[in-house]
Amino acid sequence: MTDTVQAEVIMSFLVSEELAFRIPVELYFDRADPYAVSFTFDLPGDVPVTWAFSRELLLDGLSKPSGEGDVRIEPSSSEHLSDVFISLQVADERALFRAGAPPLVAFLDRTDRLVPIGEEEVCDTLDSTLDRILSEAQKAG
Repeated sequence: MTDTVQAEVIMSFLVSEELAFRIPVELYFDRADPYAVSFTFDLPGDVPVTWAFSRELLLDGLSKPSGEGDVRIEPSSSEHLSDVFISLQVADERALFRAGAPPLVAFLDRTDRLVPIGEEEVCDTLDSTLDRILSEAQKAG
């Protein structure tokens, strides 16, 4: 059984109202970090850029405007599931992408089969690390 889910989706990088580039974007999910998904954007003439954000944010953004801060996702239409806008912002710079919803839904479905949304568990190594830190703090104090 695999511990990861990967997919490649073609998205439109919306530079302006008149200019858009179709780019490949690699979607990635790892069972070891079940709350997150990452998107690696292969922008023309630039090095690939990876953004990681909440899997739940991606799911919510398919049906309603979602996200605060640097990542915002919203459907292009409230009537039916067609396209999704993904907005990424760093300081005053913003990049806007448009993706078809069906491949994102298929990706999320595959992640949900690996680790169901709402059934993510905190990693055992995190629990053991916290226990070790707390016991060391008690011994020192």
